[in-house]
Amino acid sequence: MAQQIVDIGVCYGTVADNLPLATDAINLYKKYGVHKLRLFDPNHDVLQALSATASGIIVTLGVKNQDIPNIAASIEGATSWFTTNVEPYLNNVAIHYISVGNEAIPGEFASSILPAIQNLQAIFDDRQLDQLFLTTTVATTVLGVSYPPSASIFSPEVRGTIVDILKFLSTKEYLPLMINAYPYFAYASDPTNVRLDYVLFTATEPVVVDGDLKYTNLFDAIVDSFYWAMEKEGITNVEVGVTESGWPSAGNGNFTTKELASTYNKNFVNHIVSKIGTPKRPGAYIEGFIFALFNENQKPDGIERNWGLFYPDLSPVYPVFQSFNRS
Repeated sequence: MAQQIVDIGVCYGTVADNLPLATDAINLYKKYGVHKLRLFDPNHDVLQALSATASGIIVTLGVKNQDIPNIAASIEGATSWFTTNVEPYLNNVAIHYISVGNEAIPGEFASSILPAIQNLQAIFDDRQLDQLFLTTTVATTVLGVSYPPSASIFSPEVRGTIVDILKFLSTKEYLPLMINAYPYFAYASDPTNVRLDYVLFTATEPVVVDGDLKYTNLFDAIVDSFYWAMEKEGITNVEVGVTESGWPSAGNGNFTTKELASTYNKNFVNHIVSKIGTPKRPGAYIEGFIFALFNENQKPDGIERNWGLFYPDLSPVYPVFQSFNRS
């Protein structure tokens, strides 16, 4: 059976003590034709498995937040991180993006993100590694205002940090700002005012009208909020990528059923692979990753343990990719 390549990514989290071998996990990506993987830190077992299986999977590799200051402090620190965690795998692993920090803005590491990016970029330039691209990943909480999308601005607390990073990204060709976007949380926190069909991509008519822009789903509104906020800072040539989105299948009663999780993630996949873009950026390419590959049993009890598409025994929690796995 020929595998259809799905232009979607899946985050590979490892906060668990019962996960299968990394080679078995990589084979899941191959089995279902998923050719993008986000790794939150340079887990050498996973990188070695990617290398050994000649998977061709495109990797977005994270820098752990606590490693950012050392990379930012000197070229030597950045070189040490690079030669330990990236260089040994470059010949056999398709590392594409390196995300310096995950939701590290605001926080103690925020001011070190841009210097770390600049030091790593200097290494890439010196070694002519044109295939490696740098960014960072932020949460929607960096927006001080996000509704309606056209009113969006960055929070005053983070504005200077974000704008400096965006100015760097804008100097390179297609360096997107990566965001973690979770319509689930908006619905679970206010189900009276946030419609379920609006968060599940199932609304058939506009739910939010923002000037000339009409929104049938909250995901598009979140992405466009960032476009609006960037434009207000004079940044018009930086795209938005989505490094996490998903829906937990348990942990919060009727808000977290397998049916809801399956519906959200299937529709998220359809939306990304359609390349339809958003109301503000029709036809824009959006990098998209589902969180996450496995349920992770060492995370806090409740929804945090239940974002996985698969159980650690490799069986699906619910179906998502079957319809994309055709001969």
